[in-house]
Formats: sequence, structure tokens, C-alpha cells
Amino acid sequence: MFPIRLSNIHFTPGGRAVLCGVDLDIDAEGITVIIGPNGAGKTVLLRVLAGLQAPDDGAIAWNGDGLPTAGIAMVFQHPVLLRSSVLHNAGLGLTPLGLSRPETRRRAMQTLERVGLAHRAGDSARRLSGGERQRLALARAWAMRPRLLLLDEPTAALDPSATEAVETIVREIRTDGARILMTTHNLGQAMRISDDVVFLDRGRVIERAPSSRFFARPQTAEAKLFIQGELPWRVAFDS
Repeated sequence: MFPIRLSNIHFTPGGRAVLCGVDLDIDAEGITVIIGPNGAGKTVLLRVLAGLQAPDDGAIAWNGDGLPTAGIAMVFQHPVLLRSSVLHNAGLGLTPLGLSRPETRRRAMQTLERVGLAHRAGDSARRLSGGERQRLALARAWAMRPRLLLLDEPTAALDPSATEAVETIVREIRTDGARILMTTHNLGQAMRISDDVVFLDRGRVIERAPSSRFFARPQTAEAKLFIQGELPWRVAFDS
């Protein structure tokens, strides 16, 4: 699957430019956080990678091959859960793999234990709190043992405690071998969790750098203004 190379990706629904020639290389390890203003194209970029949205122009090379038929999982800001048990929801992503029912149950329970929801396995998923629902969505993706995990604003509606729990799980999934791309509006979170940062603005990749360097010494005026405007403390950069 890796490296993944996006070349000149365009998406212009109804003539409105959402992605405008995105070029991006994705290697096999780490957590890349995609940040940028509202409407920058962050979610659409993840959907294109997931195969949920076809670009109008450009190409994606998956280690020289076409879109993989397995190995990609995506968790949305508002996960869709069925009116069934937490355990059943956790195993939904395993259905296409053709596993036996005992193996499906074993893998689903294993991931529920890892996200701290094993004690809720028999409860209806609709009875979970917002943070628990997001942890269940992560468990469902984790059970698939994805090589590429795409996370779209997974903590946007969560309180600090639930956010911390989700961030811990994301790090554990990374340690387990998944390559992670994640969007967020929380720059503090981006600083805590990312190995590198992609700054997207008006459908274009404006800057990409290791996290520590990006937040300490952004190279573009757009990135500097974004960081200064979004962080809850005053930031000054050397001239």
C-alpha cells in the first residue's frame, strides 16, 4: 500500500473548487495531522483517500497499484452506529473478511477491551455517551487491523476527558502498526499527537513539516497567520 502518492488531485463539484491540485506523499509510519481553515478541503481529502469520493482530476498511486480492496478504515466526526449491541457494532467492519462468528466475536471483544468498553459489550450502542461512541467507532476500525486509518475530527464534540481518552487510543493504534491521517481544528491536539503536519488552505497543500518545526517555525505567511489566530495564547515568530 505504501508509499501512497497523490498527484494533482482536483475536486470541483458544481464548478466550486474544493481541492485544487493536491500533491502529497504518504509513507508507511506515523501520525499525520491535516489542519487548515474551514472549507480548506480536509474532509474531502480523507474521503478521496478512502475511496468514498472520486476526484475530478489527478491520480493516486498506492505503491504503484490501484485502490486497495482492504486495509483502509475511516472514522467520522459523528460515527454511524446501529440499534444493536456494542459488541455487534464493534464487529461490523469484520463482515467483509469472511471470519467465523467465534473469531469475529473474539476480535471485537479484544478491541472493546483495549478501548475500555468491554463492560458495555451487551448494551445498546445508542445508550453510550459521545466519548464512548467515538471509542466504539475506533474499536470497530481497530478490529479490522487497518494499514491506513483516516480520522475526521474524531474529538470535535468531546470534552477534555473524552478527548484525552481518544488521543490515547489513537496513539495505541499507531503503535499497533497503522498509518494514521487525521484532521482536527484543535491545534493543541495537533501539537500533542502528530509526527508531521499538513497545512491545507483553499484546497491546496501550503506547507508540510515535522510537527515540532511547523509549530515553532512555520515557513509560509498563511501558516503563521493561521497558528496565531487559532491558538489560545499569543504566538510570536522570529523574523
